[in-house]
Amino acid sequence: MNYNKSCAAKGEHYGGSHRHLPYRSMQRAAVNVYKTETSYEMLVFAPGRIKEHFAIDIRGKELTITYTPPTDFPRFEWVQREYSRGGFVRSFLLNENMDTTRITAKYVDGVLQVSLPLVEGASFPKQEIPIS
Repeated sequence: MNYNKSCAAKGEHYGGSHRHLPYRSMQRAAVNVYKTETSYEMLVFAPGRIKEHFAIDIRGKELTITYTPPTDFPRFEWVQREYSRGGFVRSFLLNENMDTTRITAKYVDGVLQVSLPLVEGASFPKQEIPIS
């Protein structure tokens, strides 16, 4: 699974901002991904959000996670702001070894947990790449 850099190349933006996806901002949720023997596990750190406002979809080999805050979200006149509960979009490329029909997700304690099961029997051959 890879971060989809093509989204930035296409100039897609999020949260009313014209910043590209790779730009680190308060409106971008941090994502950690780890691999187990049977799946990739994705942890999207998004505290203070509302579960029903997340959307996860797959188009082709691209997995997109979107959060859209409610329209009546409070707007304060901030004196200092280090954290945002605003909207975001994150996209990732899936490989052919992932079983997209069995993906599951849950939102617990401010973390969206997405499980991307591997196709049973899929192998990942090791390959060394020479450095010139």
